[in-house]
Amino acid sequence: MPPFRNHLAAFPLVAILRGLRPENAQAVGGALVEAGFRIIEVPLNSPEPFRSIEIMAKKLGPEVLVGAGTVLEPDDVLRIRDAGGRLVVMPHSDAAVIERAVALGLACTPGVATPTEAFAALKAGATALKIFPAEILPPAAVKAWRAVLPKDTLLLPVGGITPESMAAYAAAGADGFGLGSALFTPSATPATVRENARRFAVAWELISAKRAA
Repeated sequence: MPPFRNHLAAFPLVAILRGLRPENAQAVGGALVEAGFRIIEVPLNSPEPFRSIEIMAKKLGPEVLVGAGTVLEPDDVLRIRDAGGRLVVMPHSDAAVIERAVALGLACTPGVATPTEAFAALKAGATALKIFPAEILPPAAVKAWRAVLPKDTLLLPVGGITPESMAAYAAAGADGFGLGSALFTPSATPATVRENARRFAVAWELISAKRAA
């Protein structure tokens, strides 16, 4: 089963499905996979999030890393694992949640907004760092962090990311992105999600091509 780093290398965009309903989980997940997505997050403040996680984990298979976002309590980590989730994403950097995820063998991406939080999260065992909210942390901040954090640290800006904003962050050293309402809203059809996903995928392809040139 490939680890988080391998999933991110295969396609470095994380789908955040806030508000997803279980009855739509399979269709929306399938639309994302068709566009190339390999990491999917269902925030726990969605309707029946553990059921949606269970459905996607079973239907999409081990090549897609399914997990939960907005994880606030250590006790939720066990429920995520029992539902088939393998990823814990947080808006904050609570060492107790990180350590529980690590102990249960789940990847964990806590939210950080300062270098102090970033180093504390890494010390607790974070798999990657969610730079959040990206709206107030511009590419210049990512570049500054990249200069002082361990070289292999994975940095993912999250919050307000659009296809047009990714290039500047990537140039500053971002390894991937978490995508929210520009990708998915609860009222979106699978076709709309597929179209939005493709726009992000094309934007990333252009970034990758420029890097390779």
